[in-house]
Amino acid sequence: MKNIREVKDLRGKRVLLRLDLNIPIKGGVVFNDFRIKKILPTINFLKEEGAKIIIISHIGRETTETLLPVLNYFQKTMEIGFIKDVLSNDADSFVNNMKEGDVVLVENLRQHPQEKNNDESFSKQIARLGDIYVNEAFANSHREHASIVGVPKFLPSYSGILFQEEIKMLSESFQPENPFLFIIGGNKLKTKLSLIEKMLKIADNVFVGGALANDFFKEKGMNVGKSFISEEKINLSSLVNNKKIILPTDVVVRNDGGCIKMKKPNEVLNDEKILDAGDETVSHLIKYVNDAKFVLLNGPLGDYEKGFGKPTADLIRAIANSDAKSIVGGGDTTAVISELGIENKFTFVSTGGGAMLAFLLNETLPGIEALK
Repeated sequence: MKNIREVKDLRGKRVLLRLDLNIPIKGGVVFNDFRIKKILPTINFLKEEGAKIIIISHIGRETTETLLPVLNYFQKTMEIGFIKDVLSNDADSFVNNMKEGDVVLVENLRQHPQEKNNDESFSKQIARLGDIYVNEAFANSHREHASIVGVPKFLPSYSGILFQEEIKMLSESFQPENPFLFIIGGNKLKTKLSLIEKMLKIADNVFVGGALANDFFKEKGMNVGKSFISEEKINLSSLVNNKKIILPTDVVVRNDGGCIKMKKPNEVLNDEKILDAGDETVSHLIKYVNDAKFVLLNGPLGDYEKGFGKPTADLIRAIANSDAKSIVGGGDTTAVISELGIENKFTFVSTGGGAMLAFLLNETLPGIEALK
């Protein structure tokens, strides 16, 4: 896989730069700029090399969502144009009039259903605007969408600076220093079970937290009340007694009346919902962190979006302050890190959530294969 740094002469070249700008927007304003900051070195490199930079990306899931808030964010620090529709004649006119070092942002590609459908003619239409293609959207590269796997078929294609760093750093978990602690949270056990099974063969300990732990509690015969569990039955009989697996020893619950308590997992009542890990769990987990030489974290310990974030924040601080090599990722995880302002305390903070998990499992991604 070729890197954009390998191109000898970028001056005057039209570079289609696929970025991940699917970032949180609140009140029409960028709420978390973590992913933007991570890709600025690539934009600056291309500007310095005299390329004409055409940024393509998506935001949200609805065809009505717009990248205008991201444009407004960029305009605070750089001159940048805007193309309202990648398929329009105006797009061709704008690109044809660009000068060396100019930057333009193309409106949300998902406004066109063909993007998610990986439509070949749509890919070709996008490609018409560039001379070369650069994938700097690792966090989207687990998806077989037109701008990820389609466009590279029509242009010389390269990985970006951050993209290469993501692969290099995440690959360290395949041959880690020991003791190796893998911490996985969030929900959707079905999508994470295979990775848990893989990491049990590599890691010394695997902590299963968040809503993922609820399925394990249920498999052990515990009452999980109204807690979130997988819709389909997942057989965990071969895992629940695995000595490498660590589960929460206490949990935070809320009942129908809104009363919040901390209790043991086997004490949960029918009208209660598990929403977070308890203090004992975090203290127990931090001991494992302090003993580890390598820590890999993806996902929160609780329902972060509903305000249950303190245990996750306490854990993240402990990892940041430990002597272990630390690689962390996941949308909610990086949101907590950004709030704490401690991005530079970790060995590496991945921009990927689902892409990070998919790469750890498969050791490649559709976006990587498309660049080969």
